Parts: sequence; C-alpha cells; structure tokens
Amino acid sequence: MTAPGRRSSTFSRLLRHGFTDPSAAERLLESTELTAIRDDPVLLDALGATADPDLALLGFVRLLEAQPDGTAQRELLDTVIAAKPLRDRLLGVLGASAALGDHLARHPHDWQALVTYEPEDLHPGVEQFERGLAEATDPVSLRVAYRRCLLSIAARDVCGTTDVAQTAAELADLATATLRAALALARAAAPEDAALCRLAVIAMGKCGGHELNYVSDVDVIFVGEAADSTGSTGSTGSTGSTDSADEQKALQAATRLASHLMRICSESTVEGTIWPVDANLRPEGRNGPLVRTLSSHLAYYQRWAKTWEFQALLKARPVAGDIELGEEYIAALDPLVWQAAERENFIADVQKMRRRVVENIPAAEIERELKLGPGGLRDVEFAVQLLQLVHGRGDTSLRSGTTLDALRALAAGGYVGRADAVQLDEAYRFLRSMEHRIQLFRLRRTHLVPAAEDDQRRIGRSLGLRTDPVAELNREWKRHAAVVRRLHEKLFYRPLLDAVAQLAPGETRLSADAARERLVALGYADPASALRHLEALASGVTRKAAIQRTLLPVLLGWFADSADPDAGLLGFRKVSDALGKTPWYLRLLRDEGAAAENLARVLSAGRLAPDLLLRAPEAVALLGDGDGRGGGLEPREREHLEQEILAAVGRSENDEQAVTFARGVRRRELFRTAAADIVASYGTEEAPAAADQGALVELVGGAVSDLTAATLAGTLRAVVRGKWGDTLPTRFAIIGMGRFGGHELGYGSDADVLFVHEPRDGVDEQEAARAAGTVVAEMRRLLQIPSTDPPLLIDADLRPEGKSGPLVRTLTSYAAYYRRWSLVWESQALLRAEPVAGDEDLGRRFIELVDPLRYPAEGLGDDAVREIRRLKARMESERLPRGADPTLHTKLGRGGLSDVEWTVQLLQLRHGWAEPGLRTTRTRRALAAACAAELISGEDAATLDEAWVLATRVRNAVMLVRGRAGDMFPSGGRELAAVGRYLGYGPGHVGDMLDDYRRTTRRARSVMEELFYGA
Repeated sequence: MTAPGRRSSTFSRLLRHGFTDPSAAERLLESTELTAIRDDPVLLDALGATADPDLALLGFVRLLEAQPDGTAQRELLDTVIAAKPLRDRLLGVLGASAALGDHLARHPHDWQALVTYEPEDLHPGVEQFERGLAEATDPVSLRVAYRRCLLSIAARDVCGTTDVAQTAAELADLATATLRAALALARAAAPEDAALCRLAVIAMGKCGGHELNYVSDVDVIFVGEAADSTGSTGSTGSTGSTDSADEQKALQAATRLASHLMRICSESTVEGTIWPVDANLRPEGRNGPLVRTLSSHLAYYQRWAKTWEFQALLKARPVAGDIELGEEYIAALDPLVWQAAERENFIADVQKMRRRVVENIPAAEIERELKLGPGGLRDVEFAVQLLQLVHGRGDTSLRSGTTLDALRALAAGGYVGRADAVQLDEAYRFLRSMEHRIQLFRLRRTHLVPAAEDDQRRIGRSLGLRTDPVAELNREWKRHAAVVRRLHEKLFYRPLLDAVAQLAPGETRLSADAARERLVALGYADPASALRHLEALASGVTRKAAIQRTLLPVLLGWFADSADPDAGLLGFRKVSDALGKTPWYLRLLRDEGAAAENLARVLSAGRLAPDLLLRAPEAVALLGDGDGRGGGLEPREREHLEQEILAAVGRSENDEQAVTFARGVRRRELFRTAAADIVASYGTEEAPAAADQGALVELVGGAVSDLTAATLAGTLRAVVRGKWGDTLPTRFAIIGMGRFGGHELGYGSDADVLFVHEPRDGVDEQEAARAAGTVVAEMRRLLQIPSTDPPLLIDADLRPEGKSGPLVRTLTSYAAYYRRWSLVWESQALLRAEPVAGDEDLGRRFIELVDPLRYPAEGLGDDAVREIRRLKARMESERLPRGADPTLHTKLGRGGLSDVEWTVQLLQLRHGWAEPGLRTTRTRRALAAACAAELISGEDAATLDEAWVLATRVRNAVMLVRGRAGDMFPSGGRELAAVGRYLGYGPGHVGDMLDDYRRTTRRARSVMEELFYGA
C-alpha cells in the first residue's frame, strides 16, 4: 500500500505533468505491469509530453497487459525506457489516438513497427507502404496491415517528425498502396476478369491531390478498356456507346473488379473498415456506369460536364491498375480542364457551388464546421482552384493538384500577394492540423470541432498549446478562420488593385494580360475599361484612394455577383467622383456594414436606380443603416412626404420652383424604394419565397402610390398658391383610379385619375368651372416640363365620356352622368376609385356617390356579366401588341395581370354588396376576401395570387433594368439576366425563369377561364 506522503507527492507530480485524473493515474501506475519502472522519472516526463497523459498511460498499461508473457512485457518496458525515439512515438500515439490504442491492444506485437528509426522510415513512399501491405492475403489481414502502416504515420505526425503537408502526402501514398493491394486481391479472386480488361484507377479529391485526411472517403474514377485495346479516344461514338461485344465484356469484367476493390476497402470486418471508396465523381454520378472507356469519358466531358466536374479534375491522378491507361486519361482530359474558365458563368458556377455547400450545413453545426463552414478549409481550396483554372491556361506552373503547392505557385507568379499567400498557408496548415488531430482520436470521419472541453484540451496540447490549451486553441482557430474568411478578397480581387495602384514597384504583381483575364472570368465584358476605372479609383496616396483600396476588393465581388459588373464598377466610379471629397461618403461605406454592399447591389442591378442616384449622389446616405430620421431604406409614410413637400411649396417663390422641389423629393424617394426593392431581392441563390415576393410587390406599390399622391398634393397646392393664394374658388379633389387607386403603382406606371370639383358658397358655377379647368391644365403643364427625372404622367381617360368628355366635372355632373349613361365597364373601373389629394370631404362624398355603382345591390345581372366577358375577350384579341408572345406578356398575356384582375373584379361586382371584405381597391386583399367568403377555393386563390405577384415583379424588374417601362421580358441577354437576378435566378438560369413564369401563368389562366368565363 502506498504511504500517504508518497501518494501526495505523486498526486502533485501527476497534476504538474498534465494529468486530469491523478487518482486514476496513480492506480494505473501501481499496476503490476509497471512495477519495474513506476518510479522512473523518464516515463512520467514522456507521458506529460503527450496530448493526453491519462489516455497515454491507460493505453500503455493495456498494451503491456496484452503482451503474451512476462518476457514480452519486459522487452517492451526495457525498449521504451532505453530508446527515446520509440518512447516518444509510442506514447505520443497512445496519447492522441484511442483508436490506435485499441489496435495495439488487439495486435500487441505491432508496437515493434515503431522501433525502426532510419532515413527511409522518416518519409516513406508508395513502395515502402506496398511492402508493408504485401503479406495481406484477404480483406481482414489488409486492414491489420493498413492500421500498422497508419500507426507509423501517426507516430511521425504527433512527434513533429513530419509536418501536416508531409503527413497528408503519406496518407495519400498509403491509400495508393492500399488501392493497389485491394485491386490485386480482386484480380486474384477473378483471374478470368483480370485477363479480359485493362482497368485504371484515377484518384480524385484529397487522395489525388496528395493531401488526404486520416479518415476520408477516397474518391476515384475508373477507366476500362479491353485487354488488347490501345486506349484510343476515338474508339466510340459521341455518346460513349460501342458495338464491340469484346469491349462490352471487358467493361463488365472491369466493373466487377472495380466493385470488388470498393468492397474490400469499404466493408466492415472484425478489424473495422479501411475507408469508403467513393466513385460518385464519375460522369453522371451514381446514375452513370461505374466503369467507362476512355472515349466515353472524353465524350461526356466534351458535351455534358458541368463546371464543378472540371474543377474536380484538377486533382485527378492515376494511382492503381493500368497506369499507362490512367496517364492517357489525364492527357486526354487535361486540355478540357484548362479551358473550363472560358465557359459561360464560370465564376458564378464555382461560387454558387461553394454557397450551396455552406447552405447545406445544419445551423447547429456551422460554427464548429472546420472544413465546410465560412472561413474553413474548403474556402481556401475553392479560391486556390478558382485561380488555378483562370490562370493555369497560360501558366503551366500552376497546375498542381496539391493546395499548398498551388498556392506557392500562385504567389511566385504574382497572381496572389506573397504576404497573403503566407497567411493563407499558415491558416490552412493550422486548420488541417486541427482536422487531423480530431480524426486521429477515434479514427472517425468528422470535420466538427468537438464541444467538450476535454477533447479541445487534447487537441490543443497535441498542437503544442500548453499554457491554456482550450483558450489558446479557440483563439488560434478563430484567428486563422478570420484570415480565411477574407480569402476571396485576398486571393481574387486584391491583386487586381495591386496591378493598377502602382504603390509597391518592387512587388511581383499581375501582368496587364493576367488582370484582364481575371476580370473576364469575373464576368466583366470590357476588362480594359474596368482596369482604367480601378486605376482611377485606387491609385495615389490620398486618404480617398486608401479607403477605396480597402473597399474595392469587396465591392468587386458584389459587382461580379450581378448580371452587369461593368455597370456596377462604372457607377461606383461616377458616384465616387461626385462625392469623393465629401467627408461622410467614404466613412459611410467604410464604417456602416450595410452601406457598401447595398451600393454595390444598386449600382449593378440595372439603369433606373443608378440614374436616380447619379442625379443626386447624396442619396447614397440612404443606403446606410438608417438613423430614424428618414435615413435607411424603409419607405416613408405618405403623411410625412406630404408634410415635406407642402412645407417646401410654402417656401417657394413660384409654382415652377415648388414643383421642381416636389420632383426632387419624388426622385429621392423613388431611389429609396428602388434600392430597398433591389437589396431585398438580391443575395439569394433561389427565388424568394412567395410571401416575400408579395411583400416586395406591396412595398413598391404602396411606396410609389403614396409618393405619387404626395407629389400631386404638392403640385395642386403650388398651382392654387400661385393663382389664387390660399383659397381656390371651388372645392377640388383628385380621385386615384386603376393601379394608383389600388396602391399598386409600378416604377413606370402612369397615374390614372378623375378630377372633381364643387363651387364654394357664393361662387358662380362658370367661375368655379374655369378655376377647376385651370388647376388641371396647370398641374399637367408643370408635371410635363422637360426634366431628367422619371416622368409623372396624369391619365384622365377613365373619366365619363373618355377623351371626349371634360377633364373635370362637378360632383353633381358625375351623379347625373352615372345615373343616366354609366356603362358596366365604368362600374368596373370605379372599383379602384380612391381619393388621393385635395378636398377630403369632397373626395369622401365622391366615393359615397359611386359605391352603389361598383357594389350594385343584389350583384350584376346576367346581361352585365356577359358584357364584361365580351369586353375581356375583345381586349385579348385586339390589344395584345403584334408579335408579342402571349405566354410572356405580363399585362395582357395568358394568366397575366389582366386575367387575374378581371377575375377578381367580377367577383367584387357580383358579391361586393354582400361581402364587406370585397369592398377594397386592392387586388390581393379582394382575392383574400373572396377566398375567406368561400367564393373561390384556397388553391385557386393562391394560384391567381402567385401569378399576379410574379407578373407585377417582372414589370418592376423591367423598369429597374432598362430604365423604361415595359410589359415584356427584355430580349437582350444581359438585360434578361439582370431581370432573372432580380427575381432570384442565378447566372445560367434564365431559361428556368421563363419556364417558371409560363408554368405559373398557365395555371392562373386555367383558373381564370373557369371562374371568369365559366369554362
């Protein structure tokens, strides 16, 4: 029994050496197996140097217990105490890997694999590993031999004999040797298959790149040919099919061999598994044949392969089987790999794939995801591969499949700044080291940093962090991840600025040709102009240039994410030229997180918003986070707009000056609304959810309608003030009609209105009529004065008698007309009537006058319903523009705005008298009320609503992109792509957008025909 004093002394020593459970360690040290050396300080010091002394001691005792007899135990003990290299390697492995400790306990003689310490053992290659696996005669013995080799790799790793890159290369070489051994076993089991075919195993992914993890799928592609084939790429047709019976038999034989190889490596036995062999990177993935001929592979990549498949081929390397055939495969596909950057939407495809990976990470894991999360290993790999594909076409030095080698080559060639490359190299090595130590513990495939403090402590100590391992590990991890998060800026955009800023003449930098090449890959159509803009913005030693050099790398990425990067960069230069000397401008972009991204989105989304901004660049301030006093992108309420405009009218010297100010407010607020719309629509990979699209439509419709009402109110006040002072001889009101009355105006909509007046007491009717006519004429004149602002056109054609009738009537005249002459279409038009400006009481009484017309008691009669249907059919046949595609015209086309609105309005006319919810000027509210009243099914209502929202969004998009209104999708490719980007469709998905539009409106047309025509 241990004396108390000695126990206390041992307990303290164990704590000092890093044991976390000294009591358990004391019990283990008292075991009979350690009798001979328990007091030897060498053992305790060696255990204290491991990642987890408790785990190392337990593993060592288990290994001693597993020895067959006392002689074997004494040999192990003597060797460990006498030989420091073995002691450090064995205990180092036991303290880092519970799984390898289990292996040694099952195979107690395998510790002797760590005794050899010769130059060849320091950095073994494929041949040495093949010798280590040579005695394996079946899958079980292959697993044992594999783990024995893995034991030596782990020992060199944890002792620092090899760095992380060398360890990863050794693991890839061991995988190569294992694939060869597995293929040999498969061939021995089926010699007749082996005789029929040539089979090449192409390593992909980390194995192909010589940078494998401890536990990872080994990605492969199989190439097969008949045994007597030369591997010619011209032996099959373009589909990859063949009529040769011998070749078919050879492929079948090769497939059986490949399948057997995969089973040998992947299946579980009493010794566990080696690793899964994954062939899903092959053409057509899981749906494609496991083995193809070389010509079939080539035909697929020439016709069908996606960008990511060429990116994957960067790491392709023949490793097993028929190496000559494998090299023919690489030689045949290599030219296609280095042409991938010329593909349309190349950069966008690669970035989209990266975003999709991040989006698929469970929310609960994203902060602990070492490989796939933001700032993780995949970020470095993707960025390096992107640069390789862009610049590797002309520079063969960049064509390494190994990430760190490629990064060094990029730095040497000036494609990446040297300091940036060093930072990325350090970050990548640290993150890979963490990944290795996490996987080594249980030999399980994972990239999640464990949450448990004990696990983090072991990882930190294994990386040499000993003062406070947990805190130091998390601090270093976050620091390196932060460096990686900036990799897109650092690796892709910053060198473009270095190429033009000319601030460090001694530095290697991109050549002009390489800079243009990179800009083309990013989607810039005019790289020469883009370089000139960058030079103008980034050159010089002024504070402005310095801040812009900080901002531009991020902005360039956002511009590249748009349909028109050139327009975004040009717009930024113009805004910066206008505001660059304004102190708040660059400070806003630098310090407010949202402002710079919002500006980039707005400048590259089309013509309307940038045109509005460039007429008043100070509106950039709206793009910030907002200050509660009109800042930010939240549309302002109509009341506040009216107050601002009316106050300015009161200060103006004349009516023209007043209206000029009102137009300025309108310009600013149109920009605010357009910017809010664009910012909300951008940045998503898929189209926004239907509810979000509807919210955006209502935001735009409400904001533009309120702004139009406030502008008309200000113009009316200016006219009255300029001609009559404070009081007009007649009461005057403006009634909004159509989309204006429905709060559904688009950016390019006319303002449909009716004008109504009523003479004041004691005023002659003719005088009142002349005054009202003057007001209307002056308002129209003032609003039509030529200007660079978007026009505000007043359309009064919905008035009684149309263009033939007077522009303005008294309320009594309206009553007489509607009583005697009103037609059913006028009742339908009045469904949208709502007072928008002028005398509120007169506006209210006008609505009281027309309510019985638009919500007729007992609904419409059959004759009226037939008349409405006849008018709709006539409009469809006569008003659709010649040559317009009826499936894509947003207003009059199949399932478009007209179809939905006429259907809803017929329901209002027929049932509004009985259903209060239908008494609204707004289409979506009326549709929802009809559904609530069970006049239409929920499914049909949703179909009509979706089509109406989509058609409205398209009309808004056309105006934003082209700067002028239109009811058709643009015909130009770039404009069409910009509309798609606004609607949430990424590059290359314009066809999907048009297909979705046709499908949505086709369903709406079917509902409309049933509900409106009774079909």
